[in-house]
Amino acid sequence: MDHTRLRHRGKALKLLATCATLSLAVLGMAGTASASSVIRATQVASQSASQSSTTSASAQAFGCNAATKPGVMHCLGYVGKRTARGSAVPRPQTTGSPTSVGYVPSQLRSAYNLTVSGSSTETVAIVDAFDDPNAAADLAVYRSAYSLPACTVANGCFKKVNESGSTTSLPSTDYGWAEEESLDLDMVSAICPNCHILLVEASSATTADLGAAENTAAATSGVVAISNSWGGSEDSTITAADTSYFNHSGVAITASSGDGGYGVIWPASSQYVTAVGGTSLSTASNSRGWTESVWSTSSTEGTGSGCSAYETKPSWQADTGCAKRTVADVSAVADPATGVAVYDTYNSCGSSSWCDFLLALGLASGADGWVEVGGTSASSPIVASVYALAGNTSSITYGSYPYSHTSSLNDVTSGSTATCSPAYLCTAEVGYDGPTGLGTPNGTGAF
Repeated sequence: MDHTRLRHRGKALKLLATCATLSLAVLGMAGTASASSVIRATQVASQSASQSSTTSASAQAFGCNAATKPGVMHCLGYVGKRTARGSAVPRPQTTGSPTSVGYVPSQLRSAYNLTVSGSSTETVAIVDAFDDPNAAADLAVYRSAYSLPACTVANGCFKKVNESGSTTSLPSTDYGWAEEESLDLDMVSAICPNCHILLVEASSATTADLGAAENTAAATSGVVAISNSWGGSEDSTITAADTSYFNHSGVAITASSGDGGYGVIWPASSQYVTAVGGTSLSTASNSRGWTESVWSTSSTEGTGSGCSAYETKPSWQADTGCAKRTVADVSAVADPATGVAVYDTYNSCGSSSWCDFLLALGLASGADGWVEVGGTSASSPIVASVYALAGNTSSITYGSYPYSHTSSLNDVTSGSTATCSPAYLCTAEVGYDGPTGLGTPNGTGAF
């Protein structure tokens, strides 16, 4: 069967799925059993469409993870492939449970040899755009599911503010950025369960608004680390923005390296941040019990890396194939296919089987429960939280500390995102490389 016929067959089957959706709407969801039957039929049709296509995406980008114009940032998260583990049948992205989708806190802490739980005197800040109205409630569900200490507004552990630091007059809401915020909050909870959490919501995804939120986070008492799971293309304005928004001594600032494969984004390329790349994480029968490789799903989906076109090379980077700033510095799990469990319920369709059905077909936005997610949006808050666990941020110089403490990192030596020259900018190797930096956390000693 030639490619044209394959594409036409795929389109026909997708049309069949859409028709099933419309038929279900007309019937008004007469009963759960009939709804389940239609869902099952549509899943099979969707599976056939996927198998008939010449290409198949393994993950769905968050609603905020899309190309933007200069001066506007996008988030860097993905919902994992909608298949039940051990099955080829696609599933709605909201039918999981705390133990059936993605790595849970105990697994992440095992993978990265984290044996301490942090302190309530340390706050990890999350900077994102727009408001997630369910942030506190969803965070409570996640932490309760894994028996983590309660982290609420009432007990002083969790605080949500706008870019000016006010708890009132919060920004407008956004389903995609809400997914991002849930991921970030849950990863801080998983890695540093005793840490306090500050969520700073920018009014928009512009550099100016996110930068204002960054400054608010850095100026807040108790904040020792800030995670930024967003970015955009480099341009001639970024070095000035660095000075305005990211030059905060005594605070560890992490930034996702990107999800588009080989190539550099900002603020990961800033000399003032720790750029965090992404890996695929799997259990193994070695002494560690885990193994990691470069996250690369396709030429356009995988961890970002490369040589900045604008940023000065910091003194602690010694690689010789890039005269300017090289991305990344370190890494952690990011592959949506080996993703993390996240709880998020802010969506455009409510909470029902009907909503799950629409979400599964991509006809509604957001999520409605437990999902498996990835992207370097996961790795950035993980590493920010390890910085908080280590308790050294008052004495470190930007992202330099891991470079003099490589023995406390897991060197990632396999995988690549592209063919490039010099090869280490896109291919893992012994020691430093672009996609995974110096490696992933092995305890807190490198932070």
